Amino acid sequence: MVINMHLKNGCELKIRKAEKEDAQEILDYLNVVGGESDNLLFGANGFNITLEQEEQFIENIQASEASALFVGLVDGKIICIGSIIAPTRDRISHQGDVALSVLKKYWGIGVGTFLMQEIINFAKESGKLEVLHLGVRVDNEHAISLYKKIGFKEIGLYPKFFKINGEYYDETLMNLYL
Repeated sequence: MVINMHLKNGCELKIRKAEKEDAQEILDYLNVVGGESDNLLFGANGFNITLEQEEQFIENIQASEASALFVGLVDGKIICIGSIIAPTRDRISHQGDVALSVLKKYWGIGVGTFLMQEIINFAKESGKLEVLHLGVRVDNEHAISLYKKIGFKEIGLYPKFFKINGEYYDETLMNLYL
């Protein structure tokens, strides 16, 4: 299923689940987006997995009822990625870890909001997830504002979670209860 949305800049964003054939473009995207800010878990060219590993990851996600990997495309090019990963252990299988990233060129025009809404819709429709969890760098005010707008609540702080160029940054932990 493909979801089409019109962005504030007039472009059309298409969001769909990732396919094995997307693996190389996903890797290329991640190695670019990692260098556009210090808000991700990796930097420029810091997403070091092989094409085969990415293809296997996508296949594993596709086989899950409670996990998903979404790509957002503008003019056929990946401009954002979002994921929800649910553990398989029974006692914690009701929760999903959420992550998303957007190319800097597309910040502030609704991409993150639309992508997060699709992740939440998937989680609700799965019938398996009750809690969505994410972590965000404490000084990433735009992302925190987006997550709060959607309904996430701050639940804690992870001191010194990030270490970037020898400097520590805390992580804000947030949950959304479905």
